Amino acid sequence: MSRVGVIELSEVILTALQQAVELLIAKLEQASATTQRLLVKLDLSKNIDLIDWMDTQDLYPKFYWQSRNCREEVVALGQIKTFTDPKAAEKVISDDQRIWGGRSFDGRTERNRRCLSSFFFLPLLELSRIDNDWHLAVNVGEDRDRMLTSLKQLKFDTSLISGIQSTILNRSYTPDFSGWSNMITRALDAIENKAFEKVVLARRTQLQLDKPVSPAQLLKASCANNSNSFHFLMALDDKHGFIGSTPERLFQRHEYTLQTEALAGTIGRGHDEAEDHQLAQWLLSDNKNRYENRLVVDDIVNRLVPCSQSMNVAQIPELVQLRKVQHLKRSIDAQLNDGIFSADLLDNLQPTAAIAGLPRDPALHFIAENEPFSRGWYSGAVGYIGQHHSEFCVAIRSALIIEGDVHLFAGAGIVPGSIAESEWKELDRKTSTLCSLFGQDQSSSETPEMEFKRASCN
Repeated sequence: MSRVGVIELSEVILTALQQAVELLIAKLEQASATTQRLLVKLDLSKNIDLIDWMDTQDLYPKFYWQSRNCREEVVALGQIKTFTDPKAAEKVISDDQRIWGGRSFDGRTERNRRCLSSFFFLPLLELSRIDNDWHLAVNVGEDRDRMLTSLKQLKFDTSLISGIQSTILNRSYTPDFSGWSNMITRALDAIENKAFEKVVLARRTQLQLDKPVSPAQLLKASCANNSNSFHFLMALDDKHGFIGSTPERLFQRHEYTLQTEALAGTIGRGHDEAEDHQLAQWLLSDNKNRYENRLVVDDIVNRLVPCSQSMNVAQIPELVQLRKVQHLKRSIDAQLNDGIFSADLLDNLQPTAAIAGLPRDPALHFIAENEPFSRGWYSGAVGYIGQHHSEFCVAIRSALIIEGDVHLFAGAGIVPGSIAESEWKELDRKTSTLCSLFGQDQSSSETPEMEFKRASCN
């Protein structure tokens, strides 16, 4: 489609949105005191991109969500209520309302007091698509005058977000390779001494760019390039944006049916079909990676037993192929007991052994004592809770953008047989999910030893 066609299509979409908002305003002005939610249907194409419209708005928080199978897409703007306790929110929302947000990995701990332990909000406005059906909804709060003012300030003269024009000039790592190697050695010693069976250790990569990139730019580019992934953006203000394109589901719950998975074990993609197949077969048969995956399965099953009537676990790992990496995955389904809240599942499952370790508490203690940075939202959980349906992804393959500074995160599971150099290369492959969206990405062009020697000479 030509650029003129795109602009014309955008004008049609914006007109439809504006008319829907005007209709909701009229309904809100006439709504009864007991009204909790108002909804109108939109006639829009499945293939439109509304990240541009979301980015133009001045309403915060902002939340974008696209499900892994692409069937569901949501933009949530503004807030009626905020919650730090998702269970309290789950008890008061109506049947058709959802709270959006997530739980951080280490917020409100001695290590990371500045980050919230969890943040959820009931949005003012929610634009959603399920398959080809679009709806625009308003959640109704007590201060209707404020709501009306916010709705009347929505913008409908948006322009398309430009593609990423930034180039990576330099990258710095926390820890560097020397620190990473020492941390791996300490972890393997702890495993040998039976302190834990597995620990997941992470690295933060800070990018120096020749020109800044916005969270919406990075999100839009990632949505276009990284398939078979959840895509999300959470921004509490205009200075911070946390985005991700993660392949990993924490859980999906519909009524009493629960779906979760163990995603652990990683190898890169090949340069051609033959090499790709060879790497995939190696991953499927490698004892270390299968052992790492089994630990995650065992941990999830143990955590679900008190909540479940029955459970079904895939006996053989399947292969998940992404643009830059391949993973082992085993699916786990369960039928839940009565009285189980989605917030209970969030408490039980997050963090899993796939992003913390096993057993959980000693692994978390080791991470807190040894990782030289705070994870914050990275490796937390992001998604939504509703009365009948809830879903969360694990916030990996993610980036935190703070006033133009870009921080990428990746982790690797450390078990007996782990080698620092190999795990470092795995971190490179994982960060390349987002790094490769910039110009001149060379994240895997140097060995760890070369990078370390170069850094030591600067």
